[in-house]
Amino acid sequence: MPSALCRLTPLLLAALLLAGCEPAERDVPEPAVETMVPTVVPVEEDRLVTDEIEARMAAILAGVHRSEAHRARDRYRNPAATLAFFGLQPDMTVVEIWPGAQGWYTEIIAPFVNEEGQYYAAHFDPDSEREFAQRALAAFREKLASAPELYGNARMTALGCPDVLDIAPEGSADLVVAFRSLHNWMGAECAEAVLGAIHTALRPGGVFGLVGHRGRADEPQDPRAPRGYVRQDYAIELVEAAGFELVATSEINANPRDTADHPRGVWTLPPMLALGEEDRERYVEIGESDRFTLKFRRSE
Repeated sequence: MPSALCRLTPLLLAALLLAGCEPAERDVPEPAVETMVPTVVPVEEDRLVTDEIEARMAAILAGVHRSEAHRARDRYRNPAATLAFFGLQPDMTVVEIWPGAQGWYTEIIAPFVNEEGQYYAAHFDPDSEREFAQRALAAFREKLASAPELYGNARMTALGCPDVLDIAPEGSADLVVAFRSLHNWMGAECAEAVLGAIHTALRPGGVFGLVGHRGRADEPQDPRAPRGYVRQDYAIELVEAAGFELVATSEINANPRDTADHPRGVWTLPPMLALGEEDRERYVEIGESDRFTLKFRRSE
């Protein structure tokens, strides 16, 4: 018996092909941490999440192009709810900041906008002398080339602190997203430059969606965030100072089990587990980090 996905309208055909018309059920272990129930500050939107958009996203998340390891992390990263909160639509121009070697979010966003919109990967500077950056770039390029039916209109740009900042044509982006990278910009002392580049790339009224490792509100913020955690109020002030207004906050990616005081910072927790076997069960039980999810809009 064919999956119910296979009986949807032709408009979803591309997304359905990603799923291979297979059932969405997978043999994935039970989560160590329950997905938090979202607590969202309401905000009026020009366009809502329709049944068709939900079906398109579901098909992509179930797609055979996603590995079991990537799907297993959905419980922590909550991609469907997070991207819906940011207002992702199929016809948008979207910029993802530093998608990394594996492109975890790339394999969701790029196919979603592949036919009607445009995806930009603002990756590492190709002229970087860092071996890590070159390895990540090579792996990411290979990923895009491996599935032109998914990533055919994806474009790569460069973001290198503090001078390589042309992440998309000026005023072209409807949405810029950054996942767990704010602490890196702070560590390189170029957060203001990166936020300026995001502001330039966005059209007036465009949205900046930010997910970050949430630091403790009762501790002072180190401006270089060496432990990977950033206080939510600090992050908001930093982004607002760059010409954005806060539209809404969400607890979609919250994890109250994370006390944000671990020996090796956020990297103590999965997926890095920087202490190896030391207290491994304890940190696996905590799960991935507590994260703020913030939606900003570029001021007119």
